[in-house]
Amino acid sequence: MDGITALELDALWDDFHRVVNMTSQELSTWLRTSGAAENSEPLPERAGTETGRQVLAVLGKRRTDLTEDDVTVMRQVVETVSAQRRTDLEPAPGDSVWRHRLMALGHDPLKPS
Repeated sequence: MDGITALELDALWDDFHRVVNMTSQELSTWLRTSGAAENSEPLPERAGTETGRQVLAVLGKRRTDLTEDDVTVMRQVVETVSAQRRTDLEPAPGDSVWRHRLMALGHDPLKPS
């Protein structure tokens, strides 16, 4: 990959997996649940936000299989979650809209690390 050293990728990989505290199964279920409407439910591969689906895809990859797009999504998720949470990522209550927005990125603020 261009533009990122192996050391930077290692650090990003670790940061991403630190802030994404939901398993791929939990995130997949959440994306399907949050995307379901009263009269319809999207196909599983189209459920949730695009970023949420990208996070789910990254969770299913090995570090050596990452693409440039994956690295971009990982950076975005780490920056977004870090900006909206304390640095220790200890469980903290918040309003449901805030929690659900973070959960769409794979981070449940009420889940212990």
